[in-house]
Amino acid sequence: MLAYVFWHVPRPDAAPHDYESLHREFHAVLLRSNVNGLVRVRVHRLAAIPWLGGRAGYEDWHQLEGSAALDLLNRAAVSGMRQLPHDRIAALADEGIAGLYGVRQGRPIDPRIAYWMSKPAGMSYADFDASLAPLVADGCCLWARRMTLGPTPEFCLHAPAARSLPHPAVAIETHAVQGDAAS
Repeated sequence: MLAYVFWHVPRPDAAPHDYESLHREFHAVLLRSNVNGLVRVRVHRLAAIPWLGGRAGYEDWHQLEGSAALDLLNRAAVSGMRQLPHDRIAALADEGIAGLYGVRQGRPIDPRIAYWMSKPAGMSYADFDASLAPLVADGCCLWARRMTLGPTPEFCLHAPAARSLPHPAVAIETHAVQGDAAS
C-alpha cells in the first residue's frame, strides 16, 4: 500500500468553508471516476504544518494499491470532469508540498495523531522497526517515505490516540474532514 500525501494551505483571503467545500467537491468527483488503483482518500485539517512554515492547512492521503496507480491518479486529477473542480480548489490554494509513503508496519488507520520522526542516527532499520513494533501491535500504522520529494520526515506513525514513543517525534493532531472509499 502506498500513499500520495499532499499538504496544502489556503490563500489568506480564502474562506475556510469555501475552501473545504471545493476541496470536498474535487475529491468526490475524483472518487466517482473510479481511478484504477486508488483505494481511498482521507483528508485531515491540521492546526500547523511544520514543513509549510507552521501554517494551518490540510493533509490529503490518497491511498494507492501500488506505484502504477500514481500515473493514473496524476492524469485523472486534472483531466475530464475533474479538471474544473481541481482548478477551482487550486485557485484558492496558496502553497503545497507532497510526499510518497508506503506502509512499513501495520494496517492503514484513520489517525487522531500523526507522529513524524526520523530514525535515530546509528540505529539500524531493524532495531528501529522493532522499537515501534509494540505500538503497531497496539493499533498504530507505520508509514515510511519512499522517495525524498520534500522536507517531510522519513517516518510517520499514525496512532488512534496519544502514545508515548521511544524516539523524538513531532506530534500533529489530525481532524478528519473527509474520509471516502474509492472501492
